[in-house]
Amino acid sequence: MVERVPPRSVQPRSRLRVLLASGTAALALAAGSVVPGAPLGVAPQQAQAADSGTSTLTVAVAQSVDSLSPFLAQKLISTSVSRLMYDFLTNYDAKDNHAIPGLATKWEPSADKLTWTYTIRSNSKWSDGQQATAEDAAWTFNKIMTDEGAAQANGSFVTNFKKVTAPSPTKLVIELKEPQATMAALDVPIVPKHVWEEVGDFSKFNNDTKFPIVGNGPFVLTDYKVDQYVKLKANKDFWRGAPKFDELVFKTYKDQDAAVAALRKGEVSFVAGSPALTPAQAASLKGEKNVKVNEGPGRRFFALATNPGAQTKDGKKFGNGNKALLDQKVRQALFLSIDGKTIIDKVFQGHAVEGQGYIPPRFSAYYWQPSAGQSLAYDPAKAAKLLDEAGYTLKGGQRVGKDGKPLDLRILCHATDPNDKAIGKYLQEWWGKLGIGLKVDCRDDASVPWYAGEYDLAFDGWSVNPDPDFVLGIHTCDALPAKAKESAATDNFICDKTYDELYKKQLAEYDPAKRADIVKQMQSWLYDSGYMSVIAYPNAVEAYRTDQIKSITTMPEAAGNIYGQDGYWSWWSAVPAGSDGADGSGGSDSTGVVIGIVIVVLVLAGGGLFIAKRRRTTADDRE
Repeated sequence: MVERVPPRSVQPRSRLRVLLASGTAALALAAGSVVPGAPLGVAPQQAQAADSGTSTLTVAVAQSVDSLSPFLAQKLISTSVSRLMYDFLTNYDAKDNHAIPGLATKWEPSADKLTWTYTIRSNSKWSDGQQATAEDAAWTFNKIMTDEGAAQANGSFVTNFKKVTAPSPTKLVIELKEPQATMAALDVPIVPKHVWEEVGDFSKFNNDTKFPIVGNGPFVLTDYKVDQYVKLKANKDFWRGAPKFDELVFKTYKDQDAAVAALRKGEVSFVAGSPALTPAQAASLKGEKNVKVNEGPGRRFFALATNPGAQTKDGKKFGNGNKALLDQKVRQALFLSIDGKTIIDKVFQGHAVEGQGYIPPRFSAYYWQPSAGQSLAYDPAKAAKLLDEAGYTLKGGQRVGKDGKPLDLRILCHATDPNDKAIGKYLQEWWGKLGIGLKVDCRDDASVPWYAGEYDLAFDGWSVNPDPDFVLGIHTCDALPAKAKESAATDNFICDKTYDELYKKQLAEYDPAKRADIVKQMQSWLYDSGYMSVIAYPNAVEAYRTDQIKSITTMPEAAGNIYGQDGYWSWWSAVPAGSDGADGSGGSDSTGVVIGIVIVVLVLAGGGLFIAKRRRTTADDRE
C-alpha cells in the first residue's frame, strides 16, 4: 500500500484533502464564519491523567510518522497530525463534505475564473502569538511553486498556479494559467512564514528539531519520539474554539493484537487498526463490556498494482520489474484469475465491498462500474487464453515465455497488514493453477523497493477524498520522479498521454456532471489498462471504550469513521466522560451527531531513524 492523505487522507497529500468544489456551488460558495460554541469544561481523567488534573486523549495507531513537515508528510497519520497543527484555507463540513471556512472566511473567482480572491480571517494567531496573515499563505504556496524539495507532498495543487500574492494581511490572490475546479479544495497546510523562511533544505527538514512547533490549528505539537508517539496540547486560542481535551497523544503500536488487548484493559480507549481492525479483532470486541466497535463505509480502496516499467520524468528506465507485465494481456490475465468474492467473504469476512472502479461507492458522484462486456470478473479460462495469446504457453505445469524462461513474479507485501499476507496466499494458489509462480515479499518498509522500481506487483491502496483530483493526479506523467529511485508523487509509474489529457480536462471543468463524467472516463481507462485492480473497498472498523466516552464527531455523521477524517472534527470535538453539560455541540454546526472518545496514555518503547522520504506502509497510508 502507499501513502495517501488523502489523499492529502487522502489528508493527504496524505496525503490529501481536496474539497468538492466544482460547478456553480463552488463558484457561489463564499461562506461566512462558522460560529463556534463556548469551550466546555473537562473533568480530570482516569489513571495518570487524574493525578495531573488534565484530560488526555490517546489514540492507538499502527502507522509510524514519515515526517512532521507538511511539505513532506504523506502517510495518513502524518497528514492527520498536520491537520491538527495548521489551518487550511478551507475545510470540509462533517455532514455533507461541502466547503466551509478555514483560514479563509470566503473565496470568490473572477468572471473568467482565472483569478481567485480569498479573505483571510483576522482572528487566527500562531501559537507564538503572532498574527496569521495572507502573507503566510502566499509564502507557503510560492515556496511549493519554486522549491522542488517543498513540493513533494502537495506540489500537484499548484502546478496550474501563475502567481500568488498578498495585497493586504487579509487578502490572498491566486492567479491561474487555466481554470481549476478545485480552488475551494486546496489541501495545503498554511505555515508561519517567520518560522519556515529560516529552513534551508526543505527535502530534508522534518520539522522535528524544536518543540513546541508553532502552528495555528486546534492543537500544538509539543513532543515526538520516532515509532513511539506524537504529543499535542490543546490550542486554547484556536479561532473555532478550544478542544475539550487538554492533551492528545497518537501512540504507535506495531502489534495491533497488543493494542486491542490494551483497549480491553482500559489502558487505551481508541484503536484504529492497521488500517482497520481485522474481522477477528472486531468480533472479539463485540459484546465486551464498555467497548464499542464503530463501523462505517470506507473512504479507501484495496488494490493490486503492477510495475509498468519504472521511469523518470525524462524517460530514463530503472528498476527490475518483470517485462512480462508490460503486456496488457498478461496483466489482465492476472486480474481475471482473482476471485474477489472469496476475498470479501474469507479475508474481509464481509467487512468490505467488492472492488470495481477506482473511486469507492461512498463518493457516489464519481463512483464508476465497468460494463458487462468490459468487466474483468473472475474467469480463469479466459485468463489462460490471454496468456496463450501473449506467448506464455503451459509446459509441465509452468507458463513459459518465448525465451524459454518460466513466468515467475514477486509481489510486495506489508508485513504489518494481515490482509496482504492472507490475500497473497490466495494469489499463489490461483496463479499457480495458471502456471505462474509467485513470491510474496513482505517488508516492514515496502517503500525502498517500491521507489527503486524493484518489484513486479504490490499491494496498493489510497484513502480517497470527496474530490478525487489528488488520487487521479498520482497516475500522471508529471508525478514521475525527477531522478531514479527518488521519492515522488507517482503511485506506480503510470504515464500515458490519453490519461493525462483526461486529467487536465477534469481539472478545468466546473460543471459537476460534466466533470464527473470525465472522472469516470479516467477510471475506465485505468481499469482497461490492467495497471491496477481494485479488489475491495474495506469498511472503516475501529473501537473505543464507552466508559471513557462522552461524545465525538463521526464523518459522515450518519455512519462514518472517527480516525482518518477529512478534517479535525473527531479529535477537536471529543468530550471527556464526566464533563458537565457536554453534548457535542461545542463547535460549529458542522460537528453534528457525535459518539465520543476519551483515552489514557500507554507508554511503548521504540526507536529507529527518522526518515525524510515518504513511506508506503498500509492501505490507508494516504489521506
